[in-house]
Order: sequence, then structure tokens, then C-alpha cells
Amino acid sequence: MSNKPKINKYANLTTLARKLRDDHGGVDLILLYAYNRTGKTRLSMEFKDSGKRKTKKNPEGKADTLYFNAFTEDLFTWENDLQGDSVRYLQLNGESKFFAALKDLALDEAIAVYLSRYADFEFDIVYADWKITFRKDDEENIKISRGEQNIFIWCLFMAICERMLDGHESYQWVKYLYIDDPISSLDDNNAVSVACDLAKLLRRAASRTNSRGEPNPIKVVFSSHHALFFNVMCNEISRAKEGEPKVTHKRYFLHRANGDGVYTLRATDDTPFFHHVATLAELQRAADPVTGTLYTFHFNALRSIMEKTASFFGHEDISFCLKALNNEEDQALYNRVLNLLSHGKYAIQEPTIMGEDNKELFRRIMADFISTFNFTLPEIAEVAPQAAASAQGTTSAPVATP
Repeated sequence: MSNKPKINKYANLTTLARKLRDDHGGVDLILLYAYNRTGKTRLSMEFKDSGKRKTKKNPEGKADTLYFNAFTEDLFTWENDLQGDSVRYLQLNGESKFFAALKDLALDEAIAVYLSRYADFEFDIVYADWKITFRKDDEENIKISRGEQNIFIWCLFMAICERMLDGHESYQWVKYLYIDDPISSLDDNNAVSVACDLAKLLRRAASRTNSRGEPNPIKVVFSSHHALFFNVMCNEISRAKEGEPKVTHKRYFLHRANGDGVYTLRATDDTPFFHHVATLAELQRAADPVTGTLYTFHFNALRSIMEKTASFFGHEDISFCLKALNNEEDQALYNRVLNLLSHGKYAIQEPTIMGEDNKELFRRIMADFISTFNFTLPEIAEVAPQAAASAQGTTSAPVATP
């Protein structure tokens, strides 16, 4: 590589949050990738709190950040009717500013549109009591799973964001949107679907204009520990959309070495994403004949990794990766398969499990790719920071070691 990515250090979350706010002077959207237990949730809260501190620009200390994180999910608690075991509902904390305009927004329909993409249950919001009941088929007051609960909360948040971008008066105070890990308890299929929908909304926020047609963007910070989710987000944000303005953005790897208080940001703009190794490891688990499940959208993820590898070596497309294979017949076959099966919107609206022939082809392509480019795949939770640095800094075949 011609230039090694610069690594910036920050002594604490306060200085890091200030960096993220200041960095928005040049871009509309920041994407952060970080391993679990790095401090992403605490960073999102520090970012939010820093917007409420009294300054010369904000003498009254008015809030400016609409956020989604683990604290958002904690605004919803279950009433399980332990005595009667029949009237179960999700209780909303009506004292939170998050719900300030919920009664006036008429969100039921917008929530239902999103929810129908990820789940098969329905809901009713009782605004007078700040509670939500759920039903499915002929069953009323059902208890939904933690994953279903999280996806419902996420759909409600997306619906609020839509109203905010429409200019609803209750959200005129919002200048920043901070979203941290919205996909807890989701499988890969829903993770890809949510990423595509979220990227669409964030593109809209970053390219928003006022009534005179002048740029009036909502500045966005997004963070995640999920490699596949982050990968899809980056692809969707980067992709040129016909009739839409280009969204300027930056991507960073956020790290906190040895659990101490020093945080580092490494830009990933000019090199293939460091997390391609982690994504390959996830795909390898999905391809396991015994414990894994392969969906057609996994071809998209594999093709994306091959594109990044080609870019790493200074080439424009995956033909470089295919030409590196020894067998010309396989080169032609793999090229046809990847072109045919990685088109479309990640096959997310109706996720489809691969047929047996395609599963075998997927495993062959991935195995040949991994062996040809000498990847060593660690467990996701054990990917060492050195591995990411090695994958970005080397000038030979990219190798990652635990």
C-alpha cells in the first residue's frame, strides 16, 4: 500500500465525542466499526450529553441529538401478568422525551410497514396507557421473543426518524442522529434487511434540503460490532443512486487496546475494510454443512469481499481474484455464478435458502478464494487488532492470524 492509514489517539470519551462532532465539518455521515466491549454505547451517550452542555453556541444547553442505543431499548419493559397469565403487554416509559410527540405522529401505519418486512405478528398501541399489545392470527396479548421485541422497537424508531426528516415540528431540535448497534438478537437474514433500510434512511438524512432547496443535512454517526451488517451499510452508502446526490462519509475502526482509557480511530477510507477477514469467518460458519445456513444473499457478501481484495491489490473488479485461480473452467464458472447470484437487493424481501447445488458452488468458490489468497480465519470474538493492521498494511497477499 502507498500510505498506511493514520491512527489517531484520544485520551477519553469526551475528546473522542468532540472529534466526531468536529469531523462532521467535512462529511455528513460517519460509520464506526468496533468490537464488543469497546465502549460504543458509552460513546453514544457522551456524544448526546456533549450536545446538551451549555456553550457560547448553545447557551441554554438544548439537546441536539436523536439517538438509538441500549438505553433506548430499556425504555420498553414487559408486563407479563404473573397472576392471570393472559394480559401481557409492553410498557412504554411515557416520561422519556423519546416519546414526546408519539401521540401526535400517527406512527402505527409507518411502524407496520417496516415490521411486515421482518416479522409476522401485529400490534396495537394504547396511547392513553403507554402500552403495546401484540397479536398473531387468532391469538391476542401474545408474548413476543426478545429478538421480536427489539425489531419492533427498531421499527418504531425508524418511523420516528421518518417523521423527523419530514420536518415534523416536534423534532426541529434534531441536528445529529446517532445510531449504535440496532441489530441485537437478529439473525443474518434480518441484519442485511435492516442494514439496507437503514442505509436508505441515512442517505435521506445526509442529503436533506430545506424548503428553498438548500442543503440542510442531519449529521449522522452510526456504530456497530457486526461485520456483515457494517459491510452492507458501507456498500449501500457508497453506491451511487440514480437521481440522488452523493453522500459524503467517513469510515473508522474504533479500538480500545487492553481495556484501558485510550481510544484510537483508524480511517478505512482508502483501503479494503479491515473487517473482510471477520466477514469471511462469518460466511465460513454459515457454509458449515452441519451447523450453518446459507441464504442466497451470502453470495453478495462473498462478492463484496472479493471486490475489496481486488482493490487491495490495485485492481478494479473481482476478475483479478478469479484469474488467480489455476483452473480456467472454474474461473468461468465462478464468474457466471457470482454475476448471476449476487445481483438484486441482497434477496432480503423474501430471504431464500440456497439450493444444494448452489451451496456446493458457494463452498467451492469460498474455499478456493481463501486458499488462493492465504487467508487464516480467526473466530470473530478473537480477531486481534494486529490482524486488522496486518490486513491493511501488508503489500503481499493479505494474511490474518489469530
